Amino acid sequence: MEDAVSVSTTPQADPRATLRGGLPDRYLTPDDIAAMFEVPLETVYQWRKKRTGPPGFRVGKHLRYDPADIRAYVTDRKNVDRDAA
Repeated sequence: MEDAVSVSTTPQADPRATLRGGLPDRYLTPDDIAAMFEVPLETVYQWRKKRTGPPGFRVGKHLRYDPADIRAYVTDRKNVDRDAA
């Protein structure tokens, strides 16, 4: 006999995702940045070397990026492009 109460199997959206602007709730790797911007990994390292890309930081020998810094970088780039137009 089936229960009269319907159980939803649809996953609920994580409310924190809206606060993070869709970015993961962890520090990002250079591979994450390359995938996010659809550029080669070497481009991410060149951005860091030339100080033209999003700010990163080291944890030991590992390079990491704060999702909040990535969001601010993207917003800044949008504003620069909008002002140049």
